[in-house]
Formats: sequence, C-alpha cells, structure tokens
Amino acid sequence: MIVGTVKEIKNHEYRVGLTPESVHELTAHGHRVLVESGAGEGIGAHDALYEKAGAEIVATAAEIFATADMIVKVKEPQAVERAMLRSGQILYTYLHLAPDPEQTRDLIASGATCIAYETVTDASGGLPLLKPMSQVAGRMAIQAGATALEKAHGGRGVLLGGVPGVLPAKVAVIGGGVVGFNAAQMAAGLGADVTILDRSPEVLEKLGMYFEARAKTRFSNRANLAECVAEADLVIGAVLIPGAAAPKLVSAEMLKTMKKGAVLVDVAIDQGGCFETSHATTHADPTYIVDGVVHYCVANMPGAVARTSTYALNNVTLPHALRIAELGWKEALRRDPHLREGLNVWDGKVTYRAVADDLGLPYSPAEEAIA
Repeated sequence: MIVGTVKEIKNHEYRVGLTPESVHELTAHGHRVLVESGAGEGIGAHDALYEKAGAEIVATAAEIFATADMIVKVKEPQAVERAMLRSGQILYTYLHLAPDPEQTRDLIASGATCIAYETVTDASGGLPLLKPMSQVAGRMAIQAGATALEKAHGGRGVLLGGVPGVLPAKVAVIGGGVVGFNAAQMAAGLGADVTILDRSPEVLEKLGMYFEARAKTRFSNRANLAECVAEADLVIGAVLIPGAAAPKLVSAEMLKTMKKGAVLVDVAIDQGGCFETSHATTHADPTYIVDGVVHYCVANMPGAVARTSTYALNNVTLPHALRIAELGWKEALRRDPHLREGLNVWDGKVTYRAVADDLGLPYSPAEEAIA
C-alpha cells in the first residue's frame, strides 16, 4: 500500500501523523511511504531522517493526496485538504465530526473511507487512540489554567499551590476519566485544593482510593456542580461522550456566579465544549473573557508539546495503520471489531451513530461497509 503523511496546517499544530520510526516499520513491511517535505520539522524530525527510514520526500501535500492509498494525519483535514480527498481513499486521523457539520458534509461528498482515532475502542470499552492525547491534554490543562490565572493574563492573580500562610487555589475538575484524572494528578501535585466531579460511583471510588486526602470527590449533580463552579478559581471541563457532542454542563447563568478572574479550561472543545460560553480558540490567541471569567478553549492543546504528543500517539496508532496497510481496510475492520468502531464515514455515508444522530444525518452501520 502507498501510505502518505502531510504537514499539518491547523493553526500552531506541530504534530505529524508518522514519526521516522513509524515510517521504518511500514517500509520494513514492504509499503511505500510518502512524506511531505518539512512535515516532521515540528518534532525535530527533518527530511533526512525520514529518507533514512525509507520514506520518499514529496514537495507538496497535493502530490501525496493524489498518490497515496491511505493518508495518516493527526488533526481533522482542513477545507483545502478535504477538497483533495478522493473516492476510495483511506483517511486515518482524528475527526471529531459531531460538532463539525461542514467537515462531515465534505467527507461525505469525497467518497473517502474515514477512520477516526477517537472512536476506536478496546476490549475494556476504552478509547486507546484517544487516551494518550487525553493524558497530555489533562496535564496541559493545569499548566494552561495556572498561566491564565496570572494577573497579566486576565486571571485573579492566584498561585495554584499557594504558599505557607496563604490558601491554595480551588480547582474543580468536571469528569473523572483520563483527562480529569491527569488534570487532578497535576493540580494535586502542585498543592491545589482539588475537587473531582463525576456521575459514576465506580469512578468516584477509584479516584478516592487513588488520591486519598490529596483530592476530594463529589457526585456530579446540578447542585454540587453549581456549588463547586461558584467556589473555584480554576474549572477543568473534562467530559466525553464517545463520538458525540459534549453536554453543556456549565451554563451562562452559572458563569455569573463565578469569581472575577476565575478560569475555565475546556478540554472537551474538540467535541463542541462542555461550557455554554465556549468557542474554539488557537494557540496563537488561546483565551477570551466572558463575564469576567477567562476561557481557555484551544482545540489542539497537545500540539503545543508536539514531540511528546506525536510519539505517544504513534505508539497506539501505528499497529492499526500497519494492519490496514497489510490487509486493506475492509479485511482489517472485519477482523477487528474495535477498529471497526473507528469507521465514521464511508462511500458518502455516516457510519457512526452518535455523529449521525447529533447532525441529523442518515446512519449506515459499519457492518454494511465491510459486507
């Protein structure tokens, strides 16, 4: 199979779909790999490293889209990239379609086979291709939130861990999954006063056992959520419904109860965000203020730590890429029901129910695609 990876063009996105080491694995299995010149610069992987690994360096993304059987990316294809997709071509990347009707329409029109990292599952019901970026984003959320809390960035001027004689900042983490757990780890490690909210008694029990006295847990009902948000200096939105738009848990009315200069970090922004007042921002202009509350809603947070993120991502995406290249996408999906969950669009049809439901589009089961 001819596999191609291109330079990411989303604002301040420095990750790349394939590392030189991943290219070496693909070429060792007999596949031809095309890499756009400069694609790996953001992680310190120059063209010569890719050539040494067996890749062919190609001058433009257009040439790769025109030639490759499978495109391996990190972020969802931008409009100019979607226009280059063709019928039958495989797109393997993060998509986050539920809050993005324009992208979904373009992918449907392209006729491409689109496999989304974020909906591939594992035997335990987890999301293994999303997990490493959730770990990165959860940890980064505390760094970003701590910076936004500084007075020069519009915040209250509060140090997360406080100092002797001065209370630490109050941090509320909404959601106890991978993002929330990693955010709480970082915040507790810095000495903040951390409360984690979740609706699952099992999750709350596990969090309680892990953190003991270093973080508090609360059941996430409306009253508890409203109280925690009103008291917090920093709120981390870490809620995920696989493939679907995130629920708006913090309303505009709740925002009015918050302290002036408090900070919201919406890690769910890729799926539309879990704060009513959220809209996507970029690393170039990451924050804005509503009712005196600083909002940090960068949709590609892990892109800021591109080298760490790219290698963590390739560790989990490469095995599936190899399987698709070896077997073809249909046979790979037939053999692996967990990879089959990643199929979001095929032959002009939406094949992931949550996306179809959220966007009001007809749904075609993935089983039809591989029949």
